[in-house]
Amino acid sequence: MNTISFPHSSRIYVAGHRGMVGSALVRALEAQGYKQLILRTRQELDLCDGGAVRSFFEREKPEIVLIAAARVGGIHANATYPAEFLHENLASAHNLIHESYCHDVRRLLFLGSSCIYPREAPQPMKEECLLTSPLESTNEAYAIAKIAGLKLCQFYRQQYGVLFHSAMPTNLYGPGDNYHSENSHVLPALLRRFHEAQEKNASSVTLWGTGRSRREFLHVDDLAEALVLLLHVENPPDWINVGSGTDVTIRELAELIAQVTGFEGSLEWDTTRPDGTPRKLMDSGKLMSLGWQPKFDLESGIRNAYANFLSSSKQGDLRVT
Repeated sequence: MNTISFPHSSRIYVAGHRGMVGSALVRALEAQGYKQLILRTRQELDLCDGGAVRSFFEREKPEIVLIAAARVGGIHANATYPAEFLHENLASAHNLIHESYCHDVRRLLFLGSSCIYPREAPQPMKEECLLTSPLESTNEAYAIAKIAGLKLCQFYRQQYGVLFHSAMPTNLYGPGDNYHSENSHVLPALLRRFHEAQEKNASSVTLWGTGRSRREFLHVDDLAEALVLLLHVENPPDWINVGSGTDVTIRELAELIAQVTGFEGSLEWDTTRPDGTPRKLMDSGKLMSLGWQPKFDLESGIRNAYANFLSSSKQGDLRVT
């Protein structure tokens, strides 16, 4: 693997630094000595406002851009707000990628999602299966926005020679996750639900679907280490998968979270609710061939996430928006 290095004085803009992925990236970059990080909250910079993004680039002159900003959510949120998921993610990706090109950014890394791959993609999913068959309908709007961002990076690189590339993470969890009661992803939603059920000494918890769908999960700190590694690869692929390489059924996930949280009641399944994609396991062989391996297995990662959940709850700064 041919690598390159950036001076620790490099001006690095992390878009979405308050989110789970962005905050993990900040931790990873600071741990490696990068101190010139450019950070803006949503209130300070509206990424959907092209003029505001242009003025920001003119003023701050970032050399490296990491796009971790996104509107995200689970099946319920995607089904309820598809227009917002498509518009906001498409607008922010377009503005950031185009202004990076216009302002001579040295390197840009765009974060996509495993949901960009077709619903019936062969498992495990390779990078080459993109756009080979229809998407999963329950997150189509989000996926289309992410595919557009990925393709923008690919075509700007192809046409103009800029080093813009993308990473496709699997389902993520860990410190900074969103524990909203309706709009969160499956793992944080289950963690919160089982925690509250355990506190109330509930006799059962009802969950969506059959529990047979399979999902892959990755701790966000493992993702951050992978992304920092990719920044130092001289000639990375246009996009690359970032996953743990293993998956579990939603039933197995629920049973593990029940164990971690101490919930001893029964699990009930509402089969009138959708399961979503039957299976989403990515082939992360390209990334692992570069020397990266996740440090957290699923149980130790969930225990780490639950400890952070308890700590954040106690301090009153648990993310529930």
